[in-house]
Amino acid sequence: MLVYLRVFKESFSFALNALRNNKLRTFLSLLGVTVGIFSIIAVLAAVDSLDRNIKENLSGLDKNTIYLTKFSFGPSEVPRWKRDNFPQVDHDDYEFIRRNVPDIEEAAYVIFGGSETVRYQAETISNVNVTPVSHGIYAIDDLKIENGRFYSELESDTGAPVVVLGTNLAENLFDDLNPIGKVIRIFGRKLTVIGVLKKYGAGMGDSPDDKAFVPANFVRRFRNGGVDGLPGAVVIKPEKGVDVGAFEQVLKQKFRAYRGLKADEDDDFFVNKLSGLVTFIDAIISGLNAVGWVISAFSLLVGGFGIANIMFVSVKERTNLIGIQKSLGAKNRFILFQFLFEAVILAVVGGLVGLFLVWGIAMIMNNVVEDFTFVLSFWNMFIGFGLSTLIGLISGVIPAISASKLDPVEAIRTGM
Repeated sequence: MLVYLRVFKESFSFALNALRNNKLRTFLSLLGVTVGIFSIIAVLAAVDSLDRNIKENLSGLDKNTIYLTKFSFGPSEVPRWKRDNFPQVDHDDYEFIRRNVPDIEEAAYVIFGGSETVRYQAETISNVNVTPVSHGIYAIDDLKIENGRFYSELESDTGAPVVVLGTNLAENLFDDLNPIGKVIRIFGRKLTVIGVLKKYGAGMGDSPDDKAFVPANFVRRFRNGGVDGLPGAVVIKPEKGVDVGAFEQVLKQKFRAYRGLKADEDDDFFVNKLSGLVTFIDAIISGLNAVGWVISAFSLLVGGFGIANIMFVSVKERTNLIGIQKSLGAKNRFILFQFLFEAVILAVVGGLVGLFLVWGIAMIMNNVVEDFTFVLSFWNMFIGFGLSTLIGLISGVIPAISASKLDPVEAIRTGM
């Protein structure tokens, strides 16, 4: 055992001396591995960070929430032309569902209105996501009010000219002023600010921080939200403890009957569940990870070939030294370990530099980018360290074996 430890120590020392004596070669070898490890860990960290931030923003929502729409949240077997001819989900559909479908804890009608310009006195903000939606969205989306209040069910039903702002929108529009009670213009009409949401941070799609919520019935006065108008949806939160599968079937049956669909006719609507959206997001994240691995694998391949090439050159340059070592009694395993350690050290140091670069960039981005957390997990660091070690072993094993099998007499004669 002591003999092997001594061989390990001496081989390690020889490898370090060889790397120190060939600084330019060492640097070029490190560069290839560093780029490869950096690519993989950067992609993994970016995808993990995106996944975590999305999941955190969805954590307050009930995964059983259902969106009844004319379009699907995920891939659909229904042809595009057929989906385009589906009727819009309108306010009458919402009223029917709210009154006739049992086991509903909360329901809301939302109009996908797009971007609008918001004005307060001389201040103007363009491309604001203004969401016309009924009062029920407050409970469904688990919205939190920082200042003021959300509009009531009565204000929602009557289409009162009130608005609730996201925190970023309120700050940009009013600076240090208290927004509550101020009158702003959206859709060219006056609305009174009655509430400001708490800060949520960036997430999937548009953050609530940059949105404005107005009663859907207010918008329906001057914007067509009917069958041929702006796209809408009914958002439904089933009661707790309800069998969601059975609830979905009842919802479909009643809505099909309401729309007069016959038994042999396909649905002209989609029942999208938030849990299905989460599954769809997971599939996208997995796809991004796979693409990242494929791209990064090419970088690692280049780095591995670089190390192998450098090691073959090193073996050739030190052929005379190998012959002398063998003539003095050095065993094959000593020569093998000497070159193998050199390759592994190159790869591990390159991997550590790549990890350090990812860590540094993550720290910088966390300080520069607001509302988004970049995460470099221990598992990703372990993958980087393990991969760099593996690349070193694979890249160095053939040159190391070729060096260990050299005949001492031939090696000394060749090196002269």
